[in-house]
Amino acid sequence: MTVFGLTVMKVKTPKVRLGAINVQEITSVPATPSFNTSFTTQIRVKNTNWGPYKFDAGTATFMYQGVPVGQVTIPKSKAGMRSTKKIDVTLILSTDGLPSSTTLSSELNSGVLTLTSQAKLTGKVELMLIMKKKKSANMDCTVAFDLSTKTVKSLQCK
Repeated sequence: MTVFGLTVMKVKTPKVRLGAINVQEITSVPATPSFNTSFTTQIRVKNTNWGPYKFDAGTATFMYQGVPVGQVTIPKSKAGMRSTKKIDVTLILSTDGLPSSTTLSSELNSGVLTLTSQAKLTGKVELMLIMKKKKSANMDCTVAFDLSTKTVKSLQCK
């Protein structure tokens, strides 16, 4: 009974990550400096618990040096027991709301655009239909776009 209680009944924090990014369009003008990009990706909610994780709607925000350049809504959903919920999303990011920046110009000239993304999902893990435990899943990712090939150079999530 003790082994059961320590393994099955222990509630772990679910993980939120970005899946592969498929760039549809990316344009950059270093002189202005500005960029626009659209891409599709998957937001993956991995639940390693022995019960479902029901989470409320949330938002994934993409930023350039801490300033938001786009966001996508993550709908309210459920990741089943020991499974990964995959949510397909399409994003359009642009520098419209970004203050003028010399670092953006030099980054665009270098051919690599680095963005960060963050998300937080709050919900409950349900165990054995009786116990519910609140858990928040966080995402913190860094994406580097290669402007010359119009592809993703790297994607790292913590």
